[in-house]
Amino acid sequence: MKSRLFISTLAVMAVAGCGLGDNPTKTKNEEPSMNMQEAADHAEEILDKTADSLHPPLEWDRGPSSDPICTDFKNDATGKGSVTRRRYALTIISPERRDSFMGVVERHWKKSGYKITSVRNHKEMPAIFASTPENFRMVLKIGYKGQAFVDVSSPCVTESQVTEPPMPPIDPADPASKGLPYIRSDFWSAETSS
Repeated sequence: MKSRLFISTLAVMAVAGCGLGDNPTKTKNEEPSMNMQEAADHAEEILDKTADSLHPPLEWDRGPSSDPICTDFKNDATGKGSVTRRRYALTIISPERRDSFMGVVERHWKKSGYKITSVRNHKEMPAIFASTPENFRMVLKIGYKGQAFVDVSSPCVTESQVTEPPMPPIDPADPASKGLPYIRSDFWSAETSS
């Protein structure tokens, strides 16, 4: 009976991803030694370089940022926090150009040394998920009415004050205030004639 219990425990540990010791061949993503402001700056840099990889360039705007405190299993503060920075495209990306758009960003991320962790092959709302060696997580997705978003989230880093990125003033008459793409591009907005 004891041997069955031991074998069952080993099976549960294997399924749960627990090990009996360190695996010397397994690489671990180390938490970066930076504070939340430095993580926010790094996230902005990743977003800028992602946008710069697209030619012809698209028009982008900043989305809402966040900087929550990291807590432990008891929901107590750990002295660490994470940051998320977002951009959304104001340029209309036609359904015919979505694959090209997604492919350019995926190739740029791979070339930058980022790991593609998942791809959602969906006709209307595709997405690509990736991570950096420092464990920053990125997602590129097409959402409602073809809206393209890029989000970058940091791992938990040393807690610090974080400066909000500059946001343009909101003018209710401006189409950008509705958060949907409205700028046409000869290339990115091109549609196949029926």
